[in-house]
Amino acid sequence: MDFEQISVVNVKYCCGSTIIPVGRIAWINRKIFFEYAPDFIGLGLELSPFKLPVRQGAVECEDRVFDGLFGVFNDSLPDGWGRLLLDRKLRKMKLNPDALTPLDRLCYVGSRGMGALMYEPEISTDVPYPLQEDLDVLASECIQFQENDDECVVDELLALSGSSAGARPKILICLPNKTNIRMEDDPDIARSNWLIKFRSSADPRDVGSIEYAYHLMAADAGLEVPEARLFASKKQGGYFGVKRFDRQQSLFLHMHTFSGLLHIDHRIPNVDYKTLMKVTFWLTKDDRENEKQFRNVVFNVLTHNRDDHPKNFSFLMDHNGVWKVSPAYDLIFSSGPGGEHHTTIMGEGKNPGVTHLLQLASVASIKTRRALAIIDQVKAAVSKWPLFAEIALVSSQSRDAIQKKLISVSQNK
Repeated sequence: MDFEQISVVNVKYCCGSTIIPVGRIAWINRKIFFEYAPDFIGLGLELSPFKLPVRQGAVECEDRVFDGLFGVFNDSLPDGWGRLLLDRKLRKMKLNPDALTPLDRLCYVGSRGMGALMYEPEISTDVPYPLQEDLDVLASECIQFQENDDECVVDELLALSGSSAGARPKILICLPNKTNIRMEDDPDIARSNWLIKFRSSADPRDVGSIEYAYHLMAADAGLEVPEARLFASKKQGGYFGVKRFDRQQSLFLHMHTFSGLLHIDHRIPNVDYKTLMKVTFWLTKDDRENEKQFRNVVFNVLTHNRDDHPKNFSFLMDHNGVWKVSPAYDLIFSSGPGGEHHTTIMGEGKNPGVTHLLQLASVASIKTRRALAIIDQVKAAVSKWPLFAEIALVSSQSRDAIQKKLISVSQNK
């Protein structure tokens, strides 16, 4: 059973308490076009300055990286876990997910996407919001769904996942204080301000603890990171939870990934940190933001975080059009594709070291003395890995295996 495809989608921008029409996306003869609304053009806000700068008239997206969709809108779509859940739900409804166009998928996101963009008409999957508050039960349901293809839990997991991206199972919750999880019958998505991750069937049992230990290590290294917690579990170390940085109280912040900005396929290793640093300075025009991004790179290199693909770097734009580097996220030990960094460091992906980092700093116009100070601060934090692992309840097996790799990385010149 198929359904009638949507041919026009209205895009809106949540600017403070005001909803502003941005323009229209059209599906014509299997091609995607976008046209800015005249009133939005007058605001002087650039939501996607590289690939969709503000201008009059309809423009076609000639890149096929995101099935013909402009990257700024593709950033709103769930991938990995979220896409899997929606496709399973559609099959359960006797609908063919392969028949969905990118515009159809945007309408399933509607007003629930990450960032500040909204899409109309909004399509509901008629999924009731669950009242399950036991994280261990939800974690078990995620594993059950992955390993047994169990459709009995798809409604609950889809309702809780929202439009979150990434491969690992996760839920969006409302956390009004530091002690209670609140899940409401008719939730205001803007208030679903925390994201909790569960392990996939391929992850170690203590993956939540490992990510929380990395979060503590990143904060000690001077990275800007969002508020995070390790939610208790009776079955394992705990579940990593992080406060959403695209929400500030009831306000939405426009969020754009490095992947979406330049139309880079995050699934294929084909970009270098040199490009990221150039984009950072061009977009923010701020030396402080440049150094912030460089510190993120140093941390990824020295902590063996090799899942550093272009979707794991984002920028936030405020309501005045000012761009900043987003807080760092998805920081965890990873071997990367083929044992290499997904994003290379001055052409080196397998054994990058301080030499490559200093070359990158030079390209980014960061003085050597300042770059070395950042590297030393990150190194000092990484040397405390056993302490952070203990605080986060990382298993001794994982702690020692990661420590061995961190020592190896620190010896690269």
